[in-house]
Amino acid sequence: MSKLYPVGVQNFEGLIHDGYVYVDKTAQVYELFNTNKYYFLSRPRRFGKSLLLSTIEAYALGKKDLFKGLALEKLERDWTVYPVLHLDLNTQKYDTPESLTNVLEENVQNWEALYGSSSGEIGVARRFQGIIRRACEQTGRRVVILIDEYDKPMLQAIGNEALQNEYRSTLKAFYGALKSMDGCIRFALLTGVTKFGKVSVFSDLNNLMDISMDDRYAEICGISEKEIHTCFEEDIHELASATGMSYEEACKELKTNYDGYHFTENAIGMYNPFSLLNTFAKKRFGSYWFETGTPTYLVELLKLHHFPIEDLEHIVTSQPVLDSIDTASTDPIPVIYQSGYLTIKGYNRMFENYTLGFPNREVEQGFFKFLLPNYASVSVSKSPYQIQCFVEEIMAGKVDDFFERLKTMFADIPYELARDREVHYQNILYIIFKLMGFYVQVEYHTNRGRIDLVLQTQDYVYIMEFKLNGSAEEALAQIRAKGYAEPFAKDKRTVYRVGVNFSDEIRNIQDIKIETL
Repeated sequence: MSKLYPVGVQNFEGLIHDGYVYVDKTAQVYELFNTNKYYFLSRPRRFGKSLLLSTIEAYALGKKDLFKGLALEKLERDWTVYPVLHLDLNTQKYDTPESLTNVLEENVQNWEALYGSSSGEIGVARRFQGIIRRACEQTGRRVVILIDEYDKPMLQAIGNEALQNEYRSTLKAFYGALKSMDGCIRFALLTGVTKFGKVSVFSDLNNLMDISMDDRYAEICGISEKEIHTCFEEDIHELASATGMSYEEACKELKTNYDGYHFTENAIGMYNPFSLLNTFAKKRFGSYWFETGTPTYLVELLKLHHFPIEDLEHIVTSQPVLDSIDTASTDPIPVIYQSGYLTIKGYNRMFENYTLGFPNREVEQGFFKFLLPNYASVSVSKSPYQIQCFVEEIMAGKVDDFFERLKTMFADIPYELARDREVHYQNILYIIFKLMGFYVQVEYHTNRGRIDLVLQTQDYVYIMEFKLNGSAEEALAQIRAKGYAEPFAKDKRTVYRVGVNFSDEIRNIQDIKIETL
């Protein structure tokens, strides 16, 4: 019988009963449950948060048989049964104030069917408090509260301040029950992609221990290198055979594509479990995690604040910035980091600063692929083909065709971007050349308003200089004056100097000058 991989499986009881592979995280579940009372955990989507909550629920309900052969079986002796209130906000589309209220109302009604209600309790927040109290009184056990994707409504309302205010007000009151009913609560864990702070839903929840950047729980979601070789050694060999690779090549490819998530400065790299399991199940590499969701809210933030895309490559920031998102902030970096598109690459102890970067190839390539149609006049369906054409033209020495295609990318710049076209030009260029860099060698140094670029293929070298509201001749003169082509003077390949000028007036490339070295 083929091995069962829990791709998308989020229910621990079903996973165990049906015989799926399970990477044992129960020792950390035991430590979490028996060390503190209130927790918050932020992790990227599809990283195992829902399965973690389901595992804790099974533990809190005393389902001992499910933990046979797992670490928790030997750690727990009492197996006390607690009342569990599990709220999942992940499945609803939140686009009206009522959409959130309806989800909370449905869950509250289900809990009231178990523990009763009171006519004096008005509103879902007051009713939630009453449920916690009655559950504790009726069972004689304090309550376990699990909230999955607590931030989904807030994320979907990014860019809609009025709706965010509605959701913030509703959730702030609802989650406030965790503080007001403290004496009736045994354990609570809220999970989400992001942490909204300051004036947001967490402003009153100062009793939560945030373990998102805690060394003790850095491996509680995701799969480590050690766990891969413990649980999936045979699968790596099968993958290597199916893809025509050696075992070592398959390991390297897995690491390049799916490893690299660091949740603290000291933590080992974690593999994306969703992509890893899909790769083993299908015996082929793919962008599985990125294809499951489109980070529209991230692009909206980047465009709203005219963020220079090249800045994503060299971000240095502090923990307070990464740790909490202020809904009034103009900085998209915390959202991008907490959503899993950037991760910790380094740490400076003297200044207590973090260096961020893309965790792996899947995320980096997928992110830029998603950005291109959102910045340039190219459809989502044609975007991959356009990049293919760019690469083929560069490899074939068809410079004129390359720039004609590039012009189409700058056509029809929306009017609302007119005031910051310089950044918009820069962003389109940067995205295109980043995507080309996955197929040809690209070296560049960028500043606002210009991009110095070297493209190298087997037969050609292109040295490009871009100007804004200048002239192509000026760009070409700069290449000569600064000796950009000198390293290739003895190169056997054909070397082109290319000067390009953008015009604000026509909102596109105005002129191009090309000369051979």
